[in-house]
Amino acid sequence: ISPADTAPAVADSGGSLSTYIIQVRKPTDKHFATSEDLDALYRSCLPTTATSSNQEQRMVHSYRHVVSGFAAKLTAEEAKAIRNRDGVLYVRPERVLSLHTTRTPEFLGLRQEVGLWKDSNFGKGVIIGVLDSGIYPQHSSFSGEGLPPPQAKWKGKCVFNDAYCNNKLIGARSIVYGEFEQPFDDVGHGTHAASTAAGAFVKNASALGNAKGTAAGIAPLAHLAIYQVCYIRGCLEADILAGFDAAIEDGVDVISLSVGGDSSPFFDDAIAKGSFAAIQKGIFVSSSAGNRGPNNHSLSNEATWLLNVGASTIDRSIKATARLGNGKEFDGETLYQPQDFDSTLLPLVDPGLNGDDSSALCLPGSLKDRSDLKGKVIVCSVDYGGVARVDQGQEVKDAGGAAMILVNSPLEGATTLADKHVLPAVHVGYDVGREIKSYLNTTSAPNATILFKGADIGSSVAPVVASFSSRGPKYQSKGILKPDIIGRRGRCALRGENVTTQTRGSTEGRTKIASAVRGGVAALLKSAHSDWSPAAIKSAIITTASTSNTEGQPILDQSLNPANIFTTGAGHVNPSKAVDPGLIYDIEPKDYIPYLCGLNYTDSEIELIVKEKVTCSSTGSIPDYQLNYPSISLNFDSTVTKFNVTRKVRNVGSANSSYRVVIDPITGLNSIGVYPSNLEFTKVNETASFSVDFTRNKTATPPVAQGAITW
Repeated sequence: ISPADTAPAVADSGGSLSTYIIQVRKPTDKHFATSEDLDALYRSCLPTTATSSNQEQRMVHSYRHVVSGFAAKLTAEEAKAIRNRDGVLYVRPERVLSLHTTRTPEFLGLRQEVGLWKDSNFGKGVIIGVLDSGIYPQHSSFSGEGLPPPQAKWKGKCVFNDAYCNNKLIGARSIVYGEFEQPFDDVGHGTHAASTAAGAFVKNASALGNAKGTAAGIAPLAHLAIYQVCYIRGCLEADILAGFDAAIEDGVDVISLSVGGDSSPFFDDAIAKGSFAAIQKGIFVSSSAGNRGPNNHSLSNEATWLLNVGASTIDRSIKATARLGNGKEFDGETLYQPQDFDSTLLPLVDPGLNGDDSSALCLPGSLKDRSDLKGKVIVCSVDYGGVARVDQGQEVKDAGGAAMILVNSPLEGATTLADKHVLPAVHVGYDVGREIKSYLNTTSAPNATILFKGADIGSSVAPVVASFSSRGPKYQSKGILKPDIIGRRGRCALRGENVTTQTRGSTEGRTKIASAVRGGVAALLKSAHSDWSPAAIKSAIITTASTSNTEGQPILDQSLNPANIFTTGAGHVNPSKAVDPGLIYDIEPKDYIPYLCGLNYTDSEIELIVKEKVTCSSTGSIPDYQLNYPSISLNFDSTVTKFNVTRKVRNVGSANSSYRVVIDPITGLNSIGVYPSNLEFTKVNETASFSVDFTRNKTATPPVAQGAITW
């Protein structure tokens, strides 16, 4: 939009106001170089009906880095009038997105004296920006003791008082329009994410007395900058874009966010546009895959330039055991571990045996007249995606139940969580639940009790993909594999004020923690390799991921069957290997333009993402599978029998290096050929290209097949 086009739009002011995101063509006039100039330009675009007396209330955000444009409160007619102006590219009402909700460093192979923690100096000097629900700054995880001040490039601010702002918590502000002066976390989500990414070392930490030890984030010496873009009602797109804008302006190195919504084309996706602006500035962005599993095609945050992270377990659980009257015992989880609970067997009851589904789920109010439940162990089915598990326990307690056994449906499978229950309880998997219900239904006087055993480390197979972790394949750009990887999810769901652990105040641990862990890992890699691009860091994480569990077997899903590639991506993150990947697949921001052209986006749609005019007819296009990504995803339809794919690698290992290819065969393909089959390097940062031919037999290819090419 040019200065000549800035006469206000004219429209009828009738109708209710909604927040719209407006993108305009980037001004080229040098007089619009400052934030103040851009703000004045954008305000001049507001309709005449937004009189001078209420312009301040109408303008929500003015963007400088993420997009060329602003967010404003408009009626539908006003938005239509603005859209018809020359130079206006995009006008749409904002959407509401949702939040994706101590042993982890050791499980990931991080040790204080050796390996990546030592090589990266624990992330010292790196600034992690967390876009989430704010922070509880009083917690000891955010102590700045022993940390130096941030680098001179840091331009952000911490709006808390000096008691909370320090060399750990260097930035904190609320971006939520019109709601908060200070970004105190009233949800717990942001506090959990921030402490997981970069919480300081906290000695004698525990979760309600469980899992005692030293707690730490993944990058414990990194700085934190908190941008509150969500609150109890959700996360508004205009605020998320403003959060990205502020983080880029302030000078963060890594952005972690655990927010998402439905799949959208990248030009219509606020997180895709905000994160592209970040990688243009060399900022790595980690995002959660979402909590809509185990269904396929359930991913959030599909943008190719993001690291998309699914959720999996670690080898620690806060264990409790359901003991039945027949002597059988079944392990499960609970954070609440009452030491005074009498382990005497009690009558076992399923309140839903009368066919009432709400009673079977122990929904609020469903057991209020059930005096027959007093003093008994109650079996409740998990209400997947509905009522919180703790609230189910509250219903049992209100009915006089002595304890609760919470059993999964087939969807949750073996995924259990350690909740801070309000009564003695244990959460068990689906198969275990079937056995318990079979015993209950075939025994004349069934009884049970619960044994509380505290933290258990090393005896459970891990990682296992969590049931709620969203799955691919992608709706957008199917030639790019997503999720990229899986990583640790939160095991504890805490709300108490007196919890002495880095997970204090968190809501349900979901893929948010997987994303925060990856943000911390990215900070370690950035500290160890300050010259690596966001794509190089992502390549290192993806190509070194582990595809096996602690027993050396394939990673399992929630049904305890081998997980497919749309569930795990490249596998489970392995930070100690990621610091020295040998070869990386790099991508510069400009390389995405022919890729976006290949998605059949129009020139103006690509402009919405890259903030510059694009002409695909001149730039050219590539199919998505030809982007220099560290994975290859191909769709053999009934007419295609062969693909040729090219990749370029850069040597970041020893100067004189020699690599040979190892091919993991794929069932249903006639052949996979890699040319050349050897790569030779004589210096660091030298590049080499190779091609891969995939040939298939039309009748033999299974619906989904996977394999690997390893150098």
